[in-house]
Amino acid sequence: MKGTKILWADDEIELLKPHIIFLKDKEFEVVAVNNGDAAIEQARNNHFDIIFLDEQMPGISGIDALIEIKSFKPDIPVILITKSEEENIMEAAIGAKISDYLIKPVNPNQILLALKKNLKQKELISNQTTSKYQSEFTRLGIDIQNANTHDEWVEMYRKLVYWELELEASGGDQNMNEILQLQKKEANNSFARFVKKNYLDWFDEKTKDRPLLSQSIVKQKLIPIIKSGKQSCLVVIDNLRYDQWVSIRPELQEYFNVTDDSLYYSILPTVTQYARNSLFAGLMPITIENFYPNLWLNDEDEGMKNQYEEDLFNNQLKRNGINEKVFFEKVSAVSAGKRLPEKIQSITNSKVSVIIYNFIDSLSHARTEMDMIKELASDEKAYRSLTTSWFKNSPLFEVLKELANKGITVVLTTDHGSIKVSNPVKVVGDRFVTNNLRYKQGKTLQYNPKEVFEIKQPKLAHLPACHLSSTYVFTTGNDFFAYPNNYNHYVKYYKDTFQHGGVSLEEMIIPLVTLEPKTIKN
Repeated sequence: MKGTKILWADDEIELLKPHIIFLKDKEFEVVAVNNGDAAIEQARNNHFDIIFLDEQMPGISGIDALIEIKSFKPDIPVILITKSEEENIMEAAIGAKISDYLIKPVNPNQILLALKKNLKQKELISNQTTSKYQSEFTRLGIDIQNANTHDEWVEMYRKLVYWELELEASGGDQNMNEILQLQKKEANNSFARFVKKNYLDWFDEKTKDRPLLSQSIVKQKLIPIIKSGKQSCLVVIDNLRYDQWVSIRPELQEYFNVTDDSLYYSILPTVTQYARNSLFAGLMPITIENFYPNLWLNDEDEGMKNQYEEDLFNNQLKRNGINEKVFFEKVSAVSAGKRLPEKIQSITNSKVSVIIYNFIDSLSHARTEMDMIKELASDEKAYRSLTTSWFKNSPLFEVLKELANKGITVVLTTDHGSIKVSNPVKVVGDRFVTNNLRYKQGKTLQYNPKEVFEIKQPKLAHLPACHLSSTYVFTTGNDFFAYPNNYNHYVKYYKDTFQHGGVSLEEMIIPLVTLEPKTIKN
């Protein structure tokens, strides 16, 4: 911090000469003034790294000087020095964006600590976070190798996301971020082995230890709220990953108490057709096909594969003894999103409401197709940032705030996540094979079994089959399917895009949150 330039304004500046001498001996440059007007003039005409302002000065007070200085130099850190800790003074100072405050009398070491804290905060946080992750690295590696239950994998994924966001927020060095990404890759490889070994057992009635899956979340999380008599709204943000939820959670905590911050497992394939239909039906795909054949379309069938969600949801409620009329709204386009707040009265007048919002899924597809979106969401950090920016300014957030104001309980979740793919694996099939990059269903598939998770008997995974000999295969980790024909072009086009349908922590372990409004309606 040598050479740091400090502006210090205090009407008793003469009494502070020992402090100023102390700082100059430490090779700081200090400009001292004895009133607010002089402080404003100095700050306007000269560069300073930090400013100390006395709160009580004759003429322009420290608070008024702070407000004026921030109007033309908003980024400069200002430390308020005050004799009083009265609440109204602190509120005014915080509202004017002070960086810190000190209570008189101050000693030189307090000043030095305040300088270090405010001038080197990012560096200190970065160093501390990096050091903590380094000491945690070995333990995480051991836990990755030892994780062998669905609960342990949930906790492992929480830890990896925690460290990813901590390193990101601290501005940690790139080497640490790269090490974490390698550790995430290692975790996904181990997770894939875990899924291959255990997934089919989750559908065996004899298996006692199985995770909460797509078909059970409405029955276990929403229906008890409805039966308790509370107004409720189910919000499904398509393709919302856990790290994206953690990024938008602070925006909601002003309006809601997060009473349940769970994670559940999406069924395979981790795509809307399967996972979301299963969520709304409360049934596995093969059961939907058998019980409601008019509400299910297979991979080879023409038409939208998720057009009957409202019917599936109403049927699930009726099977559970609920006959409420449901407000159901699906937002798949910008224009529909803009109109959503206009329907708030219909939502708040309904005992049960459902909102499906497709922005993030649309964003991931747009990122594949549009160069501008690729630039805006070039990596995981940018993808999260874009998601957060959208949410803060979205009609959905506006509606959620109104739901909180009306005292409506919200269950917020998603149908699946997505992963940034980088490694192509070859597959060969006929023209009827699904075109998804993370899973394939077909009767003539050719692939390397070691590179995929294969389900040769779909009924064991409660999946419908287009043919008697149909097989499902899923990529794992960062892999994606590529056809040998025009292979190089295909790989170049889809490499580093966000995809879903396969087996990864990001796609399968996804948020399921209950939000209780902080506003209690009269």
